[in-house]
Amino acid sequence: MDEHTIDRINELYHKSKKEGLTEEEKEEQKVLRQEYVDSFRSNLKDQLDRIDIREEDGSVTNLGEKYGNKEGN
Repeated sequence: MDEHTIDRINELYHKSKKEGLTEEEKEEQKVLRQEYVDSFRSNLKDQLDRIDIREEDGSVTNLGEKYGNKEGN
């Protein structure tokens, strides 16, 4: 997600509060918000997939290998 896209999301939000949006702008806002949510989820999943847990027996379990990295997640 680039800075330009985030700026546009914020611009549309502020315009919606001040004067309202056209139907085209509402659709653009919807699409951009979904892209933002998808990007956020993907980044969070990538971070969680890189977490290693040291088990009581001293072994290390990578959460991405154990729970993530499955098709459809």
